[in-house]
Amino acid sequence: MARRGSYAKGVAKREEILRAALAVVAREGYHGASVKELAEEVGLSQAGLLHYFDSKDELFVEILRTRDEVDMAGHSGTVDDTATLDELRDGYLDIVRHNARVPGLVELFTRLAADAANPEHPSRAFFAERGAGLRERWAGTIADAQAKGAIRDDIDPMLAARLLQAASDGAQMQLLVEPELDMAALIETLFALMRSSDRP
Repeated sequence: MARRGSYAKGVAKREEILRAALAVVAREGYHGASVKELAEEVGLSQAGLLHYFDSKDELFVEILRTRDEVDMAGHSGTVDDTATLDELRDGYLDIVRHNARVPGLVELFTRLAADAANPEHPSRAFFAERGAGLRERWAGTIADAQAKGAIRDDIDPMLAARLLQAASDGAQMQLLVEPELDMAALIETLFALMRSSDRP
């Protein structure tokens, strides 16, 4: 029983670390969020912090995973298999607008996305699973919208889902160089281009 209680405490502490780290990266940016600062935020030494993760790289990947969980919890239409096209669009745009207000997390995302090119990096599996899961759900919503005549039927649903992912991921990279970029306008335009001209 003691072992189970100890495990539960470890899981809770790890969750506390990730929530605090998410706030630090959003506030201080990628460069300001050193392991030392993250450890101080939760009252641990650097070694104590890394006790909960295999490496600094894994810690940062888990911060991104936590970001996705927080974002998606508030916008279920972006991940729900039963979401309508409008729910997908509106939830997606809300997330894009939120991301524009936290450039530190956008920088973390783009840096780890680049690191994912290395098959040995912890971010590789995260980005592969994340992308495949999002595209599968979005493609289902898009196919349903096509059946209802809301989206052009000459677009492959999986290709359309990949275009949505490419547009948002690419926009995040551009935002780091052009902070004035309106990422939401790019995504809205892509949705508009997909819409059927016969839609009421």
